[in-house]
Amino acid sequence: MCICLTHLLGDLVSNPGSESYVKQQSAYWSSQQAETQPACRVLPKHAKDVATTLLITVFFHCPFAVKSGGHAAFAGASSIQGGLTIDLNNLRTLQVSRDKTTTYIGAGNRWGDVYRALSPLNLAVVGGRDAGIGVGGLTLGGGISFLSGRHGWACDGVVLANGEIVNVNTLSHPDLYFALRGGGNNFGIVTRFDLETFEQGQLWGGVTLYPIALNASLIKAFDNFANNATQDPDAALIATFDYYQGQYFAGNDYEYAKPVVNPPIFHEFMEIESMSSTLRIADLTNLTLEIRAASPDGLRNTYTTATFRNSPELLTKILEIFVSEVEGIKDVAGILHSLILQPITKPAMSYFSKNGGNALGIVESDGPLTLMSLGVMWSSAGDDARIFATSDRIIDRSIAAAKELHLDYKFIYQNYAARRQDVFAGYGRANHDRLVQISRKYDPSQVFQKLQPGYFKLNGSISA
Repeated sequence: MCICLTHLLGDLVSNPGSESYVKQQSAYWSSQQAETQPACRVLPKHAKDVATTLLITVFFHCPFAVKSGGHAAFAGASSIQGGLTIDLNNLRTLQVSRDKTTTYIGAGNRWGDVYRALSPLNLAVVGGRDAGIGVGGLTLGGGISFLSGRHGWACDGVVLANGEIVNVNTLSHPDLYFALRGGGNNFGIVTRFDLETFEQGQLWGGVTLYPIALNASLIKAFDNFANNATQDPDAALIATFDYYQGQYFAGNDYEYAKPVVNPPIFHEFMEIESMSSTLRIADLTNLTLEIRAASPDGLRNTYTTATFRNSPELLTKILEIFVSEVEGIKDVAGILHSLILQPITKPAMSYFSKNGGNALGIVESDGPLTLMSLGVMWSSAGDDARIFATSDRIIDRSIAAAKELHLDYKFIYQNYAARRQDVFAGYGRANHDRLVQISRKYDPSQVFQKLQPGYFKLNGSISA
């Protein structure tokens, strides 16, 4: 198959040992992904190249993976052992419409590319908070943004399994448009996203670090923020409790969509004594580069996630579980282990039903919710088993604690999910069944279920 692709696409195909292949293999965030070796890689320049590649792949019945930014943690998510990797990196269209209401974004862009183009124009789209994350994966997985309270989550050419290139929107293909808003890689290869664009100047934001001993005040402030978010949808919050270099600490990322220093929605946090802060007025590019710097490429990584109904009591229990489990892996070289809490606010949830709705299965009446995730970075593959087991225990114990308090919630956020988690079961039976029907309509041979095994599949299976 690789020989056939080379005949058709020439130097867009790279093989093991070539300079191009090695360079592309190194462009993953997680070392587990970079270690996965495909038989060859294709770096298409146009949607038609993607269509040609997909048709040849189907003809040879060859397993494949598709990479946008390559920011997923586990091996096989956007890489594949012994098959074909379709790398969308060269699909770098980035153009604002004449009326400045839409930005046409190729799937190979990172969010930093997008913000660098839009910030000088005082424009923005709903996009990622880490400048290095790819446009494609974040958007298809749901897509939380600093601007979600005001504009919702980020959820249009699409290459179908038969090689057809279609423009998907609410009028042309409303069912497929619904499915792509949270349905992941199960329906086609998206080569371009046409995102709603709006005016956006500078923001106020940054990272503030706190002693872990102040956790009770921080949890109380987090809960109050989530409950009061309807009063100010311009505010966004990421709260973390971390272990690094022998110590525990807390770190909050505050973002406000206007250049207003210390807006009232954050006053309770600002009254808590901190160790350091980078709070400032800056643009989206600057703020997302700060988050990027805290998450370098080339380390081993894992994520896992759960969603709960808001409760300071539950968050206190979860922090206790986190600390008790991390104690057993403090000897792992270079480990950074983070418990990450993010409110899914009612203002953000109010957008989920618009433009035909999305597939996530979250309804505003259930809010606000707390999205919990665990992020771990470390250096040696020899520690993988211990890290994975510890993360699994933390999430399982946290879910059990939530169930005891009747605060558990079904949603599993795809972009933070671990390999073992059944993402689409968390969308609810009706949405899951609808996604399966749409998949069978647009992909009757189930190419994206059978030949693209990586990431999260509608039948619950995932690549080994």
